[in-house]
Amino acid sequence: MKKTRKRNLKEARTLQIWNVIYDIIEVVVSLIAGFTSNSSALIGWGLDSTIEVISAGTLGWRLHGEIKGIDEKSVETRKMITLYVIAISFALICAFISYDSISKLISQETASWSTIGVVILVISLIVNPILIYYKRKYGNRLDSPALKADAKDTFICLYQTVVVLLGLLLVNWLGWWWADPIAALLIVPYAAKEGWEALSKAKKIKSNLK
Repeated sequence: MKKTRKRNLKEARTLQIWNVIYDIIEVVVSLIAGFTSNSSALIGWGLDSTIEVISAGTLGWRLHGEIKGIDEKSVETRKMITLYVIAISFALICAFISYDSISKLISQETASWSTIGVVILVISLIVNPILIYYKRKYGNRLDSPALKADAKDTFICLYQTVVVLLGLLLVNWLGWWWADPIAALLIVPYAAKEGWEALSKAKKIKSNLK
């Protein structure tokens, strides 16, 4: 049983490493595309990927600790910290997207077409479902709330990808300047909900550690 768990932990940690590598690529490409095209949705998507890098890195640290055989209390502490990081990440995403999108709605700023932005969005539509599947798989195998929460974070990124892509297409095809900031704002309620759930789980672990 311990052997199986250790193998699952190592595989989950490897998954997080690949997640971080891909997310760094997303960050660089999407932020360049977002600032070049003045797209609040693309910029928000890029920042979400930045948060995912932090989240996945922290989760990898928590898994590495268990692989190395740290005591149960330390494992739970790392779980708690990971969930707090995920919760804070969601809060930052919500704050930035809300500010940037509302500002652009007020000023009626228009996003321009970005081919490189569309390409990275389409690639993400392929990659993220794979990441979600394996995060849920190892989250269930290891009974890890942090991995399950991280899977939800990636699902938000997938949902956001669809919305951002649709917004860019509507701006380009129909000239709906408001579609881009509205697309970004549609992400906020779901992100807020998942952030609250991660925070609640972190508080529960903290309470049990006392």
